[in-house]
Amino acid sequence: MSPVVLASKSAARAQILRNAGVRFETAGSGVDEDVLKAEGLANGRAPAQIAMALAEAKALSVSRSRPGWVIGADQTLEFEGRLFDKAASAEDACRRLIELRGKSHQLHSAVALAADGKVIWREIKTASLTMRDFSDAYLEGYMARNAEAATACVGGYEWEGEGVQLFEAVEGDYFTILGLPLLGVLAELRRLGAVAA
Repeated sequence: MSPVVLASKSAARAQILRNAGVRFETAGSGVDEDVLKAEGLANGRAPAQIAMALAEAKALSVSRSRPGWVIGADQTLEFEGRLFDKAASAEDACRRLIELRGKSHQLHSAVALAADGKVIWREIKTASLTMRDFSDAYLEGYMARNAEAATACVGGYEWEGEGVQLFEAVEGDYFTILGLPLLGVLAELRRLGAVAA
């Protein structure tokens, strides 16, 4: 059976696969995400297209040097047509949360599966999240308790932590929000015989 390789050092994505009972290895892709994002924006690509380009680039990069089925994944945040990156500081994250407060934004989670330097399967899922109109006092306390998570996650929140309290509604599945659309990945790995059917 060919090995499964996650082309990422993301602890969250690794935990998702581990919790699902998938045996896998990890490998950093070496992909310069900032360059690919800049190229995508310069060429007029939408945030969802940029997420897919990043996922494919990661999977391809690792699959050229590693045997097996290589999973590449990435996520972008779109708000009012703009692509958001991770906040550079806690202050930037706080400003972002104020901008998102009371409004909806989209998380585009893309995944690609590659083998022998070729993408053999891809999928993108989108979740739409609506933040509640939380108070300034709540935001101040949230940032005091979650400054590290606010800069580690693109939206300034960690969905699997206290960040979920920032929201009033969501359309989309849990794994899409976490950055790895898992059900499609598992179905494809089963089809390939990489995990038990």
